Amino acid sequence: MSFKSDFLRTLDERGFIHQCSDPDGLDALALKGQAIGYIGYDCTASSLHIGHLIQIMMQHWLQQTGNRPIALMGGGTTRVGDPSGKDESRKLLPVAEIETNKEGIRQVFTRFLRFGDGKGEAIMLDNAEWLTKLNYIDFLRDVGRHFSVNRMLSMDSVKLRLDRDQEMSFIEFNYMCLQSYDFVELARRTGCNLQMGGSDQWGNIVMGVDLGRRMGTHQLYALTTPLLTTASGAKMGKTASGAVWLNAELFSPYDYWQFWRNSEDADVARFLKLFTLLPLDEIARLASLQGAEINEAKKTLATEATRLLHGDQAATQAAETARQTFEEGALASNLPTVEMPRAELEAGLGALAAFVRAGLVTSNGEARRQIKGGGLRVNDATITDAQAKLTLAELTKEGVIKLSLGRKRHVLLKPV
Repeated sequence: MSFKSDFLRTLDERGFIHQCSDPDGLDALALKGQAIGYIGYDCTASSLHIGHLIQIMMQHWLQQTGNRPIALMGGGTTRVGDPSGKDESRKLLPVAEIETNKEGIRQVFTRFLRFGDGKGEAIMLDNAEWLTKLNYIDFLRDVGRHFSVNRMLSMDSVKLRLDRDQEMSFIEFNYMCLQSYDFVELARRTGCNLQMGGSDQWGNIVMGVDLGRRMGTHQLYALTTPLLTTASGAKMGKTASGAVWLNAELFSPYDYWQFWRNSEDADVARFLKLFTLLPLDEIARLASLQGAEINEAKKTLATEATRLLHGDQAATQAAETARQTFEEGALASNLPTVEMPRAELEAGLGALAAFVRAGLVTSNGEARRQIKGGGLRVNDATITDAQAKLTLAELTKEGVIKLSLGRKRHVLLKPV
């Protein structure tokens, strides 16, 4: 459909929209700059990962088009655990760990949103502020009576678990009630009228819309993004060594740049629309590149995405490190570096353990499989012996050992 508001038109043109509860109503609201939209982020790890990025970008465009985003920390809901997309219960985290995680994930938002008290400034709240103060009997009487168990059982987060004969705990079953109540509470506290999320959250979000209607709030809206997979069907955001974290201390700016540089050809145009701020006409030009020239589009994607998250300097440095490493064959000092005790090299460090330590593989078994396929190299020499050991003799003139997985992932081991 044709949207009048810059917000929905931008999201539509860039491929963000999967479902919307009332497109015309939300379009009219956003046209007047009155859309106040939130996304909840549970604190299950010390950093968000790239799977969250599409949601953060949607909040960015909400603000850039004159509306107000709310980043809701799940200090309360994390204590329960979201069952969506899970075959088994999430591990219940200690409150202290949740608080530590919350502080870790806060830092990324300032790269994408402007926070403040003005009309269009972003807000950050924590649902622990109201959820931890709820009286259970009052909650059952005032809120719980509006939920249908029949409908809750039909939700994907519940139905898929039960269909697979996987147990669902009572505490998890309550998660959707708490998420719905968050929407009502934010509507009352901030005037929030929109909840956004991934397509797997659609059922939970529309339950919040319905709860708001039953509890007398203003009109609420739901908006979701499509499930994000690569062109080959793989889940977006996974690498051989694990998740692509957004915090630099868990996933370096160089590795982040390389992640985008390694995108499949068929994904480049879509990722440029979703994960950069480049104008659509420039994206169309880059998408039209053919053959080896598509690599220039991939480099642009990598640099622009890294600039958004880590800043200009980190993006430029990552691009230059890659250029030196791949085009000049130089040993760039800005490659990710892992320090290790010098005594371990003096005694002889097993090559398998070294690659695990560097984060290039997740286990010795994976390292053995990579060796069989010729995928592991030390100082650009392919390893053929799984029993090989690294010693001080492998140190380059720069005083490091270069470990490589394939042609594009490199880590320096530095003895200290």
